[in-house]
Amino acid sequence: MASAPLCDLSVFQTATPLFTLDDIRGVNPQRFEMEQLTAIVHVDQSQHLLAGYKQLTDQEFWIRGHMPGFALMPGVVQCEAAAQLGGFYARKYNLIGGDYLGFGGMNEVRFRKPVFPGMRLDLIAKVTRVMARKLAQFDFQGWVGEELMFEGQMLGVSVNREG
Repeated sequence: MASAPLCDLSVFQTATPLFTLDDIRGVNPQRFEMEQLTAIVHVDQSQHLLAGYKQLTDQEFWIRGHMPGFALMPGVVQCEAAAQLGGFYARKYNLIGGDYLGFGGMNEVRFRKPVFPGMRLDLIAKVTRVMARKLAQFDFQGWVGEELMFEGQMLGVSVNREG
């Protein structure tokens, strides 16, 4: 059974993003093929909740090799998109220290439906716990329209450039 949305999905109907790709680049370190966010459309600091999206094009780096003739977004790339959304929030609003937010683990991840080029993957992340400014736990979901595509929990850990 699919989960209820972490927020009201109408937040994705806004025509004007709060943060554009250029704004995201000012916070997140990913570039080129690894940029998995297009925009952020909603931030609620009181709820530690944000929403953004990835507009998939026919130029995604994985199309050529991930099931040629039937390209679908790899689950690991979907999780990376959710991680970048959570990472943006943690870094932008100074939830944890360190130079970067890295993967610390994932739990309860479920892929419900395939995501294809041409779709807009709407992403929601909600911080559920921050520990000693070193670790942040997020619930996340990916939606296309009103259909839940994937969901889970993620741990983001503080990472420094120098050990």
